[in-house]
Amino acid sequence: MLTVHHLAMSQSERVVWLCEELALDYALVRYEREPNMLAPAAYKALHPAGTAPTITDGAVTLAETGAVFAYILERYGQGRLVVAPDDPAYADYLFWYHFANGSMMPGLFTSLIIHALGGPGGNPLAQGVLMRAEHGFAMLESRLSSVPYLAGGDFTAADITALFALTTMAAFTHRDLTPFPAIMAYVARVQARPAYRQAMAKAEPHG
Repeated sequence: MLTVHHLAMSQSERVVWLCEELALDYALVRYEREPNMLAPAAYKALHPAGTAPTITDGAVTLAETGAVFAYILERYGQGRLVVAPDDPAYADYLFWYHFANGSMMPGLFTSLIIHALGGPGGNPLAQGVLMRAEHGFAMLESRLSSVPYLAGGDFTAADITALFALTTMAAFTHRDLTPFPAIMAYVARVQARPAYRQAMAKAEPHG
């Protein structure tokens, strides 16, 4: 059976949500963080990467968000939550599907570290990283001002990959979303989905 190993307050919540959207028969194993906020030894032992998300499926153990999503969508998705290559929205889907992990999340994680170390100061490299993170929010605001979902008119896996950066990660980095009304409306719209609510009730039962 497909098993999602979910580390509390981590990106693996997206995999739980994906499984709920697909109405899959899956098992969920939840791991609490250590007092220092790191993953427990039992989680790190699941895969050599030692990171969330991690899934197991029979003899398969797989980590990395993009790989996990591709595995589940291609093995169990039956064409759901993706855009076909001959669809006019395919390029938009591909871009936004990869945007969260390829650009948004690295920028936010690095910003978190920069601020934890006291801010960018006069370091141009650090300032550039912070500007890149800001540009990501501006891009999302522009996109969501014209379409309800990132790929266009339909909800897809691109929306599942993106939301973590706008919720949990935004909270970690103390990001105020009020200057971005389209993003705020999008977050509310997506969080109202029954599958999202079911996923969060399972993945983060303590709120």
